[in-house]
Amino acid sequence: MNRLHRWYCKSGHWKRTVEGQILPWALDGIDLGESVLEVGPGPGVTTDWLRYRAKYVECLEIDHALAASLERRFSASNVTVRCGDATAMPYEGGRFASVVSFTMLHHIPTPELQDRFFNEAYRVLRPGGIFAGVDSLPSILMSIFHIRDTLTLVAPDAIVQRLTSAGFGDVQADVGTDRFRFSARRPLDPANHMTKHVWAAIGPRTS
Repeated sequence: MNRLHRWYCKSGHWKRTVEGQILPWALDGIDLGESVLEVGPGPGVTTDWLRYRAKYVECLEIDHALAASLERRFSASNVTVRCGDATAMPYEGGRFASVVSFTMLHHIPTPELQDRFFNEAYRVLRPGGIFAGVDSLPSILMSIFHIRDTLTLVAPDAIVQRLTSAGFGDVQADVGTDRFRFSARRPLDPANHMTKHVWAAIGPRTS
């Protein structure tokens, strides 16, 4: 992230937006289970909210400095931090009840690598586990915040098919004012990989 982006992600305004708007909307009606993997927590504003809503939270952060800072901050808590790549996760298959990512998909530099992340999220989920998150829609402000930074936006109508191709079922996507949320489930029955029912709701929502 560039300096402006890093500064804003540590600001009080972003913390209030995350806790009061983004996370309650993104995870409305979703049971995260006891073990949650948060991918790309950045400075950990989202982790602060998550750790009171799950028994165990694991964070996977690719930035060494951010990962080290998070590890110090969440020591002696129910949060474990690991530095690693979302497209090649250092976990065995079926480990987590849920995988979440919040406003991080657009930081993955190519659609191909984004699809690798979706495949990895599927792999590390236990059968019946849920993959959920939120990401940003195109805007002038988004472009300003990502000057000389990675910005590979995901189209909410395309993510349904992309998650289905990764093996997920019950895929949903909802569009809000300036962001969209998504959720998908790893099927209980492996046979559902080919026959699962996919439901998508794309429409205006209030974030």
